Formats: sequence, C-alpha cells, structure tokens
Amino acid sequence: MVTFGKRRRFAGSLILFWALVLVSLSTIAQDAAQPEGSRKVLNRVVPTYPQLARTMNLRGVVKVDAIVGSNGALKSISVRGGHPVLVQAAQNALQKWRWEPAGHETHEPIEFVFEPK
Repeated sequence: MVTFGKRRRFAGSLILFWALVLVSLSTIAQDAAQPEGSRKVLNRVVPTYPQLARTMNLRGVVKVDAIVGSNGALKSISVRGGHPVLVQAAQNALQKWRWEPAGHETHEPIEFVFEPK
C-alpha cells in the first residue's frame, strides 16, 4: 500500500523528470536552429544617398533579407520595405558586401536608414 507521502514524492519526482526532459529538448532545438543575422560582415559598403531622393527631401528605412552563400558572397535579396528610390541605392550597395565564410548559407536581415544631410 502506497501512503500519501510516497505518492507526493513520486509525483514531485515525475514533475521534475518531465521538466528536465523539456529543458533538454528545448536546448537541443536551440542548438539546431540557425541564428539569424549572425555572420560577421567583412566588407560593408554604405549606400549613396540618391540625388532624386535629396531633391525630394526623401528619408526612410529600407528593409531587406539577404541570402548569403557559404563563401560569404550575396546570393539573393528580398526587399521587405522602403521607398523604391531608396531601395535601388540599398541594393546597389548590398551587392558589394562580403561576409565571413561559413559552412552553410545564411539569412541576414538588414536595414538601411536614409536621411538627407
């Protein structure tokens, strides 16, 4: 016959066991996940502020997602937002960026802030 005290210890042990299992699984999942935007940029080119944007006194943020190959070269760009005049300047500069080599391609979120000076 199991007494109340033994049941409580068993239930506590069972809860502790499952908590440890969940912590272990979440740690494994985090290790397997590829960090976003974690690669070091070796060559960063600042975009030139377009003359048309300067004339229009245009300012804003351009958001892009860059796919970088294992060799550190840009593979593709997906524009996530920004004025088209500014987007073109950001894309032109981003084509010249280089990242450190890695064992796999990565996804790098990048933001460019454009303000007239």
